[in-house]
Amino acid sequence: MKKKIFKILKIVLPLLLGVFLIWYSLKSATPQERQELWQNILTANPWFLLLSMLFGGLSHLSRAYRWKFMLEPLGYKPKLANSFMAVMAGYLANFGIPRSGEVLRAASLSTYEKIPFEKAFGTIISERIADVIVMLSITAITLFLQTEHLLAYFKANEINPLISVGILLGLVFIGVLGLQIIKRSQLSFLVRIRKMAQGLLEGMRSILKMKQKWAFIFHTLFIWLMYILMFYVVVFSIPGLENTPFSIIMAAFVVGSFAISATNGGIGVYPVAIGAILMLFNISKQNGEAFGWLTWGTQTVMVLILGGLSFILLPIFNRQK
Repeated sequence: MKKKIFKILKIVLPLLLGVFLIWYSLKSATPQERQELWQNILTANPWFLLLSMLFGGLSHLSRAYRWKFMLEPLGYKPKLANSFMAVMAGYLANFGIPRSGEVLRAASLSTYEKIPFEKAFGTIISERIADVIVMLSITAITLFLQTEHLLAYFKANEINPLISVGILLGLVFIGVLGLQIIKRSQLSFLVRIRKMAQGLLEGMRSILKMKQKWAFIFHTLFIWLMYILMFYVVVFSIPGLENTPFSIIMAAFVVGSFAISATNGGIGVYPVAIGAILMLFNISKQNGEAFGWLTWGTQTVMVLILGGLSFILLPIFNRQK
């Protein structure tokens, strides 16, 4: 019973947080500000929104294609159509249960391509490691470009960056200690976890066995370039934002990348976080949140369409299996 309640809370609480943030954002705005926000959304140039969706679709297609480079050393060659539909179905699942998409993605390929779940899931973790490295690199470059603004913000809000670094190092230490306990323990459930981890590690090692390392690196960089472009082009859809410096948009991109995992598909949190970071650079809350809503909305519509079709077409495409 407790496990069932916990699972329900994992789904409901992030969704409630997103709804609350939407309500609070609109409630705290004046009627004029709400009207301006709505007007910015209604008058947005649809061609740039479609272009954003195109860039997003290309990034997902490249992710599906990149996946085969990690599965080939394990002896598997899935069809690109199955890989792409598994990726899109996974993104759609994240709107229901945060971070469940990776599990569904591996399960889909395990079902239709007969790839062991642990190995498929291990390659997804390897992908995430590569993506985290790129994301941290983008974050570091953005922080360097915006050092002056960030230091002023920390000072104004009495934030000590060293505390955040200390917490991060503490979490890393706890994680390493936990791994050592799992490695040496003979408790039955920890032994099962260790066996599961061995399958995951085999999948993760595939990145070192790839014959086409440079192709993998190219697609990794291409995926993130498409992410940045799908975010950046939305600027040109909102009057008054088209001259915003690229470095400021990148700061919003970094914040949005972290905020989107806070709730189901980033609902509520994403546009509010984008609006908040852009306000630091003297961009109005209405323009900033309109930018956030349009960016989130275009990608959400694309995931709903492609993800929904993937759920329907996966069993049809593989009906002979």
